[in-house]
Amino acid sequence: MRTTLTNQNSIQKEIKSGFKSGNTCYHSAQNILSSSLLSKYLKIKIYRTIMLPVILYGCETWSLALREERRLRLSENRALRSVFGPKRDEVKREWIKLHNEELNELYSSPNIVHVIKLRRMRWAGHVTGMGEKRGAYRVLLRKPEG
Repeated sequence: MRTTLTNQNSIQKEIKSGFKSGNTCYHSAQNILSSSLLSKYLKIKIYRTIMLPVILYGCETWSLALREERRLRLSENRALRSVFGPKRDEVKREWIKLHNEELNELYSSPNIVHVIKLRRMRWAGHVTGMGEKRGAYRVLLRKPEG
């Protein structure tokens, strides 16, 4: 994987690429995720094993602004709403979409932003174990050459 950093520490191109790939993956799997023939467990498994890796490819190098974090949460909530479907309001006798808090309760795994932060910490630990001759180690210590 190759990431290009600018002098403003902006990697917007990589983040946008992740969003675009994630949206493509979501739209191709939307019928599966909203299918009533599959169990919620299986649909969550599909989300975790197919969609998340596509979205999170290279996320260890992302420096997320609040705007990107919100966009990631929105895309995750959209996919989870497809998985869990609407709920029935018995008082009004109509179907309503799940609120974010309800999605968080139903989806027991950490949210996508938390997963990115965990992966970044794991990557930083990996880089600190590298030798001083490795480029990633020098960048982490802010001693790049050239």
